[in-house]
Amino acid sequence: MRAVRIDEFGGPGVLVPVELPDPVAGPGEVLLRVEAAGVNRADALTRAGSYHRAGRPPLLPGLEAAGTVVALGPGAEHVDGIRVGSRVMALGAANAPGFYAELAAVPVGRVAALPDGLGPTEAAALPVAWLTAWYCLHRLARVAEGETVVVHAAASGVGSAAVQIAAAAGARVIAVASSARKAALAARLGAHTAVDLSEHPGEGLVEEVGRLTGGRGAEVVLDTVGGRVFRQSLRMAGHAGRVVALANVALEPSPIDTRDFYPKNVSVHGFQLTGLLEHGYDPRADLREIAARVADGTFRVPVETVLPLERASEAHERLERRENRGKIVLTTSAHAAR
Repeated sequence: MRAVRIDEFGGPGVLVPVELPDPVAGPGEVLLRVEAAGVNRADALTRAGSYHRAGRPPLLPGLEAAGTVVALGPGAEHVDGIRVGSRVMALGAANAPGFYAELAAVPVGRVAALPDGLGPTEAAALPVAWLTAWYCLHRLARVAEGETVVVHAAASGVGSAAVQIAAAAGARVIAVASSARKAALAARLGAHTAVDLSEHPGEGLVEEVGRLTGGRGAEVVLDTVGGRVFRQSLRMAGHAGRVVALANVALEPSPIDTRDFYPKNVSVHGFQLTGLLEHGYDPRADLREIAARVADGTFRVPVETVLPLERASEAHERLERRENRGKIVLTTSAHAAR
């Protein structure tokens, strides 16, 4: 099979197209013919050697995919209605062979069937970013109608999902993005207010959120950035607010002052999808709910760029330059790049 492998840590150029033996579905696994694979920040961190949950090279990156089941391993027969020929999306593991390949063996418990009307390109974007946003907002922050939600990096994969999920829940969404173009995308996705970070640098962002909330602060802040932004998130939260920290893409310490949150009775939730899965979380019900809402038009998956598998290094370059306004997806079929 064709695949893209990391033989040494480094920049995008270390993503090397290779030919590998076809994998076999083991006990409790399905063999997936991958049609599309989502590109995530965690893939780039794995490639660079900065993701603590990844192993050592050689590695096949890729945490999410969509395709067709072509074989069932022992014990996977007809689990959850999955059978040979089922169209599915799949969620991988950071320390297992990933989906930058034509075929992948994946535990059946991380596979969910696709509803009619949902194609592989959109479906491949759901298992990481959309599942993350859904879990953080509904299960941790328990967002409610009428609340104000601040979403950092609102044009990113998680951010663009969170804007729509929060808006669909009846919340007022303040989307923060790094440029006017990305802020405009967040507005089109349903944000009530889109803030261009370049116009409110440093503490100006905290002041702007205070102004937009009449000095009350936000009920929920989704921190997809980390580092110094985490302290800003704590300061943006109002009384009994909930801050969900799910990343540190800034790759820097998060200096905080406890006085920024304890006098307001703010609660802080940490989230990491890989750790959650390792401790027994079954993602299938949430994935099916998200997929159904994409299929019926409630949610829109902004896929900006589709590239052939062999151009994975180009996908990573684009991701790291932060040029994309929407999801980047790799495909094993004859798609034209867009």
